[in-house]
Amino acid sequence: MLNERELLPVWYGNKPPSVFLRVLASIYGALSSARRSLYRRQILHSVRLPVPVIVVGNISVGGAGKTPLTLALIDGLKARGFAPGVISRGYGGSARGPILVDLQSDASVVGDEPALIARTTGVPVAVGRDRVAAARLLLSAARADVLIADDGLQHYALCRDVEICVIDGERRFGNGLLLPAGPLREPLSRLDRIDFLVCNGGQAAAGEVPMTLFGDLALALVDPQRRHPLRDFSGGPVHAVAGIGNPARFFAQLQAQGLDVIEHAFEDHFAFSANDLEFGDALPVLMTAKDAVKCHAFARAHHWQVPVRAQLPAPFFDAVAQRLRQRKSGHAKID
Repeated sequence: MLNERELLPVWYGNKPPSVFLRVLASIYGALSSARRSLYRRQILHSVRLPVPVIVVGNISVGGAGKTPLTLALIDGLKARGFAPGVISRGYGGSARGPILVDLQSDASVVGDEPALIARTTGVPVAVGRDRVAAARLLLSAARADVLIADDGLQHYALCRDVEICVIDGERRFGNGLLLPAGPLREPLSRLDRIDFLVCNGGQAAAGEVPMTLFGDLALALVDPQRRHPLRDFSGGPVHAVAGIGNPARFFAQLQAQGLDVIEHAFEDHFAFSANDLEFGDALPVLMTAKDAVKCHAFARAHHWQVPVRAQLPAPFFDAVAQRLRQRKSGHAKID
């Protein structure tokens, strides 16, 4: 059984992949290419929805910042006169869907990211392994004139009008190899067919839109109205909990605010229990907003979430809005 954590030194370090991993990557690449070809030749059919679709995703595994970008897109599109809705697979949730997500939805059922999006923005959200069915359910139940598909770049069964790929600006694409020899779900050549490349952190390359994540407040889980600047926690050590694709990014964010961080990294979409947040002391426990939606039921007074917001240049949102207005229904992308 291949373990992602054990593969990280191969993907992002100097450890060369084994012959076995390279063989598996060749098989994976051949199957992935054949699948894309079947959609391009319309042997497998993509479904065109009655409203434009924006797909936010990446070509590598792990967290790159898709959900913060989705939240920023929602705000940016609303400010430009659109009524967005969000569809997602609901990864980490038990629901096969389709199911609508509301403010009371259990993250263990609908997934942590959809629950966070619904609670943060109030826009209609639907999840389902069949994202076309989720989209139809959302459109039948709520008003939306554009749909954002969170983490759907490889879901070719759904036609898309705009594709946005989020790139981890620090780790980039690792060794540039396909799974499992490298972190890539699709070859780097796939980037040539994507409308917008967004670089989260690091140094954006030519043609990429720079994005930074900013968060300087901590909100108490038991009472979100109780909040403190992160610098207030700099007087002593704090526990930092992260069950996201790249926990190191969250730890570095806290350290940049002057905090003395005791790191607790968990797997992405980890299903937390009360015991996971017990460390034998009463030190503050800081976590991401994505993790917090799964911890409210057993939160204690010293548990805090640190929400972040994505900052991108305004012309990016203008360009996305303009692209939506220009797209003709027969020109949806399928590759």
